[in-house]
Amino acid sequence: MVDGSHEPQTETEESFADLFEQSVPEIKAGAVVNGTILRADPEHVLVDIGFKSEGLVPTWQFANSKGIADIEPGQRVEVMVEEVENEDGVVLLSKEKADRVRVWLNLAEAHEKDQPVEGVITGRVKGGLQVNLNGVNAFLPGSQVDLRPVRNLERVIGETHSFKIIKFNQRRGNIVLSRRALLEHERQSMREDTLKDLEEGAVVEGIVKNLTDYGAFVDLGGVDGLLHITDMSWGRIGHPSELFQVGDTVKVRVLRFDRDSERVSLGLKQTQPDPWQNVAQRYPIGLRMRGKVVSLADYGAFVELEPGIEGLIHISEMSWTKRVKHPSKVVAIGDEVDCLVLDVDEGERKISLGMKQIEPNPWTVLEQKYPAGTRVTGVVRNVTNFGVFVGIEEGIDGLVHVSDISWTEKIRDPKEMFKKGDELEAVVLRVDMENEKFSLGIKQMTRDPWEEIPNKYPVGTKIQGTVTSVADFGAFVEIEPGIEGLVFASEVGRNVENVHDAIKQGQEVEALVVRVDAAEHKIALSIRAIDDREQREAIERVKQQERTQSATLADRSSGLEDLLRHLRRDSGDGNG
Repeated sequence: MVDGSHEPQTETEESFADLFEQSVPEIKAGAVVNGTILRADPEHVLVDIGFKSEGLVPTWQFANSKGIADIEPGQRVEVMVEEVENEDGVVLLSKEKADRVRVWLNLAEAHEKDQPVEGVITGRVKGGLQVNLNGVNAFLPGSQVDLRPVRNLERVIGETHSFKIIKFNQRRGNIVLSRRALLEHERQSMREDTLKDLEEGAVVEGIVKNLTDYGAFVDLGGVDGLLHITDMSWGRIGHPSELFQVGDTVKVRVLRFDRDSERVSLGLKQTQPDPWQNVAQRYPIGLRMRGKVVSLADYGAFVELEPGIEGLIHISEMSWTKRVKHPSKVVAIGDEVDCLVLDVDEGERKISLGMKQIEPNPWTVLEQKYPAGTRVTGVVRNVTNFGVFVGIEEGIDGLVHVSDISWTEKIRDPKEMFKKGDELEAVVLRVDMENEKFSLGIKQMTRDPWEEIPNKYPVGTKIQGTVTSVADFGAFVEIEPGIEGLVFASEVGRNVENVHDAIKQGQEVEALVVRVDAAEHKIALSIRAIDDREQREAIERVKQQERTQSATLADRSSGLEDLLRHLRRDSGDGNG
């Protein structure tokens, strides 16, 4: 019976030597004796044990693991006397019981001499495993199975190993084993040898003991080294399990070795040539390549050109016309793509690739196809607070900026005027091939009303308008729909300290045009000039009246003198 709950005992159990006798002066039940096989039949084997009568052993007790009895006359065999003479005068023997006694004797000797024993793990029991030692069951605690905890004990069932007996009690049928104790001893012996020869730069052979997300632990012979995932391959690896399995033998290079802490860093890729050497010669700028997409990032896709060599296709290099928000909209991991080498930085281990360069750039012909002034019609693709995007061709959008929607209206939100799907006509303003921008205008389809403003409102013109807004610096006055002029604070009136007190929104005012800038769409107005002008006109009228009166008096005086001269002349003529 296997009992793993008892503490290991150091005392040696009673010897079994008294059960084995070289000579048999007296045969008694329970004695283990040597005998010679005389003959065998399907049911019994006749054995001579030196007694007056031969003994019988059941034939099945000689069967091997395959169930075949291997019996030859003259063969020596150990047997146990079960019954000296039965009622038929026959000595009954048992080879099976003698073998069991022999096993216990061997186990006791192994325990006493601290020698390992070999057994087969046969099953799972509470707290560990059951091990068969040549027919005797022993207990192997879960903590003693290996150097590291074994999470799945079932996986070792059926395996044959050597064990150390750490507890032995034949009377109670209790044997406790440890495989870990033997492994630790072996490991310590190997460790000392390994540490002697271990040095940085050396290529060593080891066995993969454990895999983690960040690397693999390799047993170099009593010393564990870490093979980090970044040092496994010049190429991209998602997980160490892509290259290794526990138990694999691998040759690695010692990258770093701290003898004090016994920490060892290993590298596998360092045992192979660096693929980045002379990469600029192998991948000149302009070379067309075909590669496999191995990874995606928000800013682009990484393409493997050969094991260990990857290039980046930035999202800006994926399409001439499409606004790629994420590379997954264009490619997927595993895709084979054609691309062009744009730049190579061997020192930084970077290769820039482009997909759109495989196809002609549609922007190169856009300027010739749509010269400035061309009228185009398209569908509104998007409306933003700064303008309207209009689809002109597949992948080619033009932008009508908010400032190019109307000559006169102040557009605060284009969404109030347009929506997706609307058909829109506009004029091509300019094509910026370098920055891939297509500018359109709606207001340019009609003549700029400001062109007529200088003629319509020349300087000195008196206008009447409505105040649309008032600010600290002045007031805006609408002269006609969409046309506004600005009355600066200094031109509102004499002795005006606060514009807001002097003029109000919605107020009807008269003002004088003092400056016109049609190019800048600006008209400067003056309310104060109206008063100044009226004063000047009044003074001028007074002066004019005075001049008129003076002229009238002069005319009258002149007429009187003429009359007097005429009278004098008439009087003189009469006297003569």
